[in-house]
Amino acid sequence: MDNEFAAWIGRVEEETDVIAPRQARGMAATLASGPCDATAFAEGDPLPPLWHWMGFAPVVPMEGLGPDGHPKRGGFLPPVPLERRMWAGGRVTFLADVPRIGEPLHRRSEILKVADKTGATGRMVFVTVGHDISTARGPAIREEQDIVYIAMPQRYSPPPPVAAPEAPVWAEPAEFSPVRLFRFSALTFNGHRIHYDLDYAAKVEKYPALVVHGPLQAMLMMESARRRDPGRRPVQFRHRGVRPCLLSDEIRILAETTEDGLKMCTATAEGAQCMQTQIIWEG
Repeated sequence: MDNEFAAWIGRVEEETDVIAPRQARGMAATLASGPCDATAFAEGDPLPPLWHWMGFAPVVPMEGLGPDGHPKRGGFLPPVPLERRMWAGGRVTFLADVPRIGEPLHRRSEILKVADKTGATGRMVFVTVGHDISTARGPAIREEQDIVYIAMPQRYSPPPPVAAPEAPVWAEPAEFSPVRLFRFSALTFNGHRIHYDLDYAAKVEKYPALVVHGPLQAMLMMESARRRDPGRRPVQFRHRGVRPCLLSDEIRILAETTEDGLKMCTATAEGAQCMQTQIIWEG
């Protein structure tokens, strides 16, 4: 199949943003199971790993939004005609410089790849976007994000389940609610309606319940790992969605140790993985 979006490969976009202490306190309150200590997130404090996802949200007027709540197609991202857009996963490398709360962050984004494929659900278009984030001191984060577009389904048909590990080194519940999903959408300025509009999620995108954000699952797994080993610094983080995580699911975070870090996943009570992650520690 010819790649009709080849002209978008190599497109570059640059912008600067600041993550303020109030945003960090909001994220801490949303991710944590207990009270948030506001004094722990002052200007100049290190930004915890993955919290840069609060920054660089596309800000467009209401008339610039598509029916799903995302910005209309075209512009920096290619105008893929397939209706459903999903966050498939990605790879994050944490470099020597650590971003700090309240300081300017510069991001250079480039469309690295557009792949047009055919799978069990029909046509799929994968877009890989590279992000290089730096501070005044130098490079801080290198990231690749994968976005997949597919046609709107006629009914909910999840992929075959990927079995969760049977003997994790630890397991903990991940509790979700409409309020938690709303707060995370607000903190990341994510307008995708599957996370807060049940009528849209069920009738248009055919999900049986609200959908838990992929980045929210990823950040909860990172926070779980950091609580258990607070002295370690991650240098790489990989994440991949293998099944939608629904608000109606009973979800646990499961972890297995590896030679240089952890393999983690969110999993349903029935033992199906939703998101897979891998953390590699420094040293």
